Amino acid sequence: MKRPSRRPLLVTHDRRVLLLALLGGLPALALGLFLLWRGGYAPRTVWTLGALAVGVWLGLSLSARETVVRPLQTLSNLLGALREGDFSFRARAGRDHGPLGDALRELNALADTLREERLGALEATALLRRVMEEIDVAVFAFDGRGRLRLANRAGEALLGQPEERLLDRAASEMGFAEMLAGEAPRVVEAAFPGGSGRYELRRGTFRQGGLPHQLVVLADVSRALREEERAAWQRLIRVMGHELNNSLAPIKSIAASLDALLSRGSRGPEVDADVRRGLVVIASRAESLGRFMDAYARLARLPPPQRQAVPVGELVRRVAAMESRVRVAVSSGPEVDVRADPGQVEQVLINLVRNAAEAVLETGGGVSVGWLAPPGSFVEVQVDDEGPGLPSTTNLFVPFFTTKPQGSGIGLVLSRQIAEAHGGTLTLANRVGAPGCRAALRLPRHTPPRRARA
Repeated sequence: MKRPSRRPLLVTHDRRVLLLALLGGLPALALGLFLLWRGGYAPRTVWTLGALAVGVWLGLSLSARETVVRPLQTLSNLLGALREGDFSFRARAGRDHGPLGDALRELNALADTLREERLGALEATALLRRVMEEIDVAVFAFDGRGRLRLANRAGEALLGQPEERLLDRAASEMGFAEMLAGEAPRVVEAAFPGGSGRYELRRGTFRQGGLPHQLVVLADVSRALREEERAAWQRLIRVMGHELNNSLAPIKSIAASLDALLSRGSRGPEVDADVRRGLVVIASRAESLGRFMDAYARLARLPPPQRQAVPVGELVRRVAAMESRVRVAVSSGPEVDVRADPGQVEQVLINLVRNAAEAVLETGGGVSVGWLAPPGSFVEVQVDDEGPGLPSTTNLFVPFFTTKPQGSGIGLVLSRQIAEAHGGTLTLANRVGAPGCRAALRLPRHTPPRRARA
């Protein structure tokens, strides 16, 4: 059943005040006129005094209406100015310490507060615009329909047009369609009128006018990546050159010696024995080079991880039991799962435990493995050894760098590559207050999906 609609009030507030003032003085006016009429005065006197009484009654009623309405009009004008953003108007409270004066003073204080906040917001906006104009990264803002709403000076230079001509253009027209979707941050290859190369893409969301917008930030990392690649290639070539020279130098020397032996006119059993020994050395060095290239291929062909829930405790205990040269103590932690590829993570832990065992074989110390699950989204597995420690951590993760006579130099590099592919980290450092080294592997914690409530 529909409720009857309310009729709008026909009598306004000021009219009600006037009506109440008239009704309040009406009894006294009626009584006075009655007494004048019955008092035996002359008619002219009665009419004169009656007109005077009615005039005073009407004047006082209108004055009462103005006394009530005028402050309300002042409040209305001041609130309207505040709504329009004009904070220069103030109400005069005077010496009125009653409710009306308190209301006017509070309204003036509100105007002062809003004025200060408005100035602060304007200054912050001006600073933000100044910073956006001066930074050398391109910043763009797109609305929910994929239309450009903002571009800073670097963005204008990248697109080769001023902001006025770029506004309201679709993201697909400017080559931003793929950048508004997918993972972020990431490095993308892109070509724009103002430049091309590799850019680090970062993306965020904000709301303006109650509507969602996307903020796209593009930083040119081509030069930095080229410098990093050049440094990486220099380190790699230096290590590879060292390894190749170690194998090719003896091969060249032995080949020259064998050539000299075979050049002799007559050969005896000793010459044949020397030739066989030289061929064994050449075969050994060739096999070493083959292992070296095999290790390089393994490093370059690491497959992407197949993530699933892996119990940390079960994995750590299984890896600790594989080491037979030394006893590996397991410090149990909370029973948690990590989101990882079990085969790849197991290989990382095998490498770390093997390195720790080889380190303590020199000192006769022990090896321990444990894990922590601090508040957050990561689980940390720690492998501690009581070996001699690390003399330097500079070249630990340089490909093919090794201090072991039979080492390949890719174990730690491969392990860190696996950790970073899972979104984790791998660090090695000397223990504080104890001999030896600590390897810390951080992996994302597995969070089971929440069940929807019926």
